[in-house]
Amino acid sequence: MSDILEAGTIIDIEVGLGPAGELRYPSYPESQGWKFPGIGEFQCYDKYLRKDFKEAATKAGHPEWDLPDDAGTYNDTPEKTGFFGSNGTYQTEKGKFFLTWYSNKLLDHGDQILEEANKAFLGCKVKLAAKVSGIHWWDGYRPIARMLSRHHGTLNFTCLEMRDADQSAEAKSAPQELVQQVLSGGWTENIDVAGENALSRYDAAGYNQILLNARPNGVNQNGPPKLKMAGVTYLRLSDELLKPKNFSIFKTFVKKMHADLDYSREVTDVAPLQRSKPKIPINKLLDATKPIKPFPWDEETDMSVGVTSAD
Repeated sequence: MSDILEAGTIIDIEVGLGPAGELRYPSYPESQGWKFPGIGEFQCYDKYLRKDFKEAATKAGHPEWDLPDDAGTYNDTPEKTGFFGSNGTYQTEKGKFFLTWYSNKLLDHGDQILEEANKAFLGCKVKLAAKVSGIHWWDGYRPIARMLSRHHGTLNFTCLEMRDADQSAEAKSAPQELVQQVLSGGWTENIDVAGENALSRYDAAGYNQILLNARPNGVNQNGPPKLKMAGVTYLRLSDELLKPKNFSIFKTFVKKMHADLDYSREVTDVAPLQRSKPKIPINKLLDATKPIKPFPWDEETDMSVGVTSAD
């Protein structure tokens, strides 16, 4: 392994932090019957987290508080629950305390694992990355980016290919704005951001949306773009992708991702991984929940793959 790292064959290591490798709770498993856009379920009702919550609530002066019992089931919509509905529990002191506790447990979990990964690869010419799932109704990602900043980490996001117009109206989903908020949050915290498509796409519209998110303000003729993603992963190699029409447009997409430049074996040299910075107090992480205005995005990519027979 050390010889591969020394040779620069591997320059990025994605650290698994939860289901599907993502920093999230297993809140919406298809094996349990969940279907989009169901709200999922909180995952904190085992004896250990019950005890942890009770201790936290008691310390906060509310020993009478228990975990939510009105948050619905996997395929409910928010308005069908007492917790998320209009004037729901989530707006009360108890609800806000629970959500803060629940989110902080996940942040702390990711922070601890990344610290151990940092120790394992300290000094190697690699960057650590954390994959984060796309919850299309949630704007709470910047604390994760701030936590990653202490580990010199990359935030790897998803749903780069999605547009609001592609979503069903009943879902009230806004993946375009979500991607802009998450990437902007990462750049605001001075970390690299990377990403991938969530669903298999073989059409010009999907590829163009990925290209737009990779360089929100297009190619800079005088040097690297001010805003650009550190990397993009395409999902995934399949028989469908290798069909002649689909593979033809995919090759164009790869060319456009490289701004029409010729292939080069040269890659940016990765500096040896430094030791994680001191732990960030939770109140400093939570400061990052304050809303920020996302960076400006162009309406369309300047590196369009065009319209092809694959559409």
